[in-house]
Amino acid sequence: MPESKPLRADARRNRVRILAAAELVLARDGLSASVREIARQADVGMATIYRQFPTKEALYEAIVVSRIQALVEEFRELAVADDAGAAFFHFFSRLVEESTHKKMLADALADAGIDVEAGMAELAQEMARVIEPLLTRAQRAGVIREDLAMAELMALLTAACLAAERNRWDDAWRTRVLGLMFDGLRASNHHSHK
Repeated sequence: MPESKPLRADARRNRVRILAAAELVLARDGLSASVREIARQADVGMATIYRQFPTKEALYEAIVVSRIQALVEEFRELAVADDAGAAFFHFFSRLVEESTHKKMLADALADAGIDVEAGMAELAQEMARVIEPLLTRAQRAGVIREDLAMAELMALLTAACLAAERNRWDDAWRTRVLGLMFDGLRASNHHSHK
C-alpha cells in the first residue's frame, strides 16, 4: 500500500475544521447528521469534505481516531510532567471523562454498522505505552502505592470508564467517585488533597 502524501497546510486546516464541525453536528443531530450541515458548520464546500472523507462512515471513524490521538498526545505530555502524581491523577480523570463521550459516539457508530475498531490497534498500543510510564513515575515519586500492577490499573480504568458511561456520571459525581478511587491508589504516606 503506498504511503499517503502529507496534506497541504490549507487541507490540514480544513480537516481540523471538518472534524470539529462533524463532531458538533453529530453530537447534536446523531447519525442522521447531514454532510451539507457539516460543510456549513466547517465553512467548506461539500467537495472539500468528500475529498478527505469519501463516505460519512470514513468521516465518523476519523472523529473517533482524532479524539484518541489528541488524548494520546496530551498523555505523552503528562508522562514527562514535573509532578508525577498530579500527572497520573489528571490522566486517570481525563480518560474517564473522555471515554464517556467516545463510548457514546463509538456505540452509535457501531449501531449503524460502522467498524470503529478498524485501525485502532496502533492507537491502543500507543496509549498503553503512555500509561505505563505515568504509573511508574508516580510510584517512584511515592505518590501511588507500589503494589499497584499495570493490569490492576487497567482494570480500574476500565471499570471507571464503563460505570461513567453507563450511569452518565455528571462532573460532580465523577469527581466524587474518582476521589474515592484515588484515595485507594495513593501510597499510605500521601493523603488526599481535599
